[in-house]
Amino acid sequence: MIPRRTFLLLALAACARGPQFRDYDGPEVTEVRVLKSERRMELWSGATRLRTYDIALGANPLGHKQQQGDSRTPEGEYRIDRRNPASAFHLSLGIDYPNAADVARAQAAGVDPGGDIFIHGTGTRSRFSRYRRGDWTDGCIAVTNRQIEEIYAMVRDGTRIVLTA
Repeated sequence: MIPRRTFLLLALAACARGPQFRDYDGPEVTEVRVLKSERRMELWSGATRLRTYDIALGANPLGHKQQQGDSRTPEGEYRIDRRNPASAFHLSLGIDYPNAADVARAQAAGVDPGGDIFIHGTGTRSRFSRYRRGDWTDGCIAVTNRQIEEIYAMVRDGTRIVLTA
């Protein structure tokens, strides 16, 4: 017989919903396109659009990210350079912002360019768990937790991401 305390801990663990690591065996995603003004992200394989997602952006979505804390989402061409399976926002894919031009622009202005820009879910903690309406991130690209599970499986490190106004 399982002690009551152990049983309760096992029951709680079974109820907790962590990230679902999905398999993907479809066409390679060769490019991620983010159309900021349309609040849309698309996954492409060559000339074929594979998926489209509604997104939330930085709380100050107009214009290219200039510095740490401006709540803007970058614009330009970058790469997916890392993944975080233990993200506070369910799962996340890192974008290699800032690039050399971003760093030079920030240095010329005497500011920190910022960093840690991700595609991520809404998270599992209570303050992140509801999919928020409108733009609410600190400069990242947010989708639902279910969508980031799919994106996480489809997009590989090194994939090009193009963010346009």
